[in-house]
Amino acid sequence: MDVVADIWADAHPELVDTPGAEALGLSVPALHRQLSGHLKHAGFALVVAYAAGTAVGFGYAFPCDAAYWFGADLVDQVPEAARTERLMGLCELAVRPPWQSQGIGSRLHAELLKTIAPSWSSLLALPSNRRGQDLYARLGYEYAGPYRNTADGPEFDLLLLRVGTRLDS
Repeated sequence: MDVVADIWADAHPELVDTPGAEALGLSVPALHRQLSGHLKHAGFALVVAYAAGTAVGFGYAFPCDAAYWFGADLVDQVPEAARTERLMGLCELAVRPPWQSQGIGSRLHAELLKTIAPSWSSLLALPSNRRGQDLYARLGYEYAGPYRNTADGPEFDLLLLRVGTRLDS
């Protein structure tokens, strides 16, 4: 847990020690709580990338149903197939800055897809996370709508991927 949290903190310096980040669920303690809760989901998968014996990136996801992942406000707004076919909730994908832009995030993502074998994948990304947004676009994710975990929480972009194809094809 500490190794994963260290990678996450290195990958998100804009959130670490930021006033209010803890209250918004965007902090190392919040990641610990999130990960502890998600570990209980059947099919949970965590992958870690190493370079010269050092953990440099990680990702985790689990299969979930549409009602859980999208919530009541969005479930009817996503494509029907995303609601009825096997769905993977991608919770975290982070790579330490010195190893970013080397394909590590893409390989972590590919390993999660291989392990969980979903028809669809979905994730939440902060609109301000340009590096993440660029990676997800390269992987084929498309914007599906705004999403808030809580009424007063930050607004995320809900992104969807039809595994093996792009949403517009």
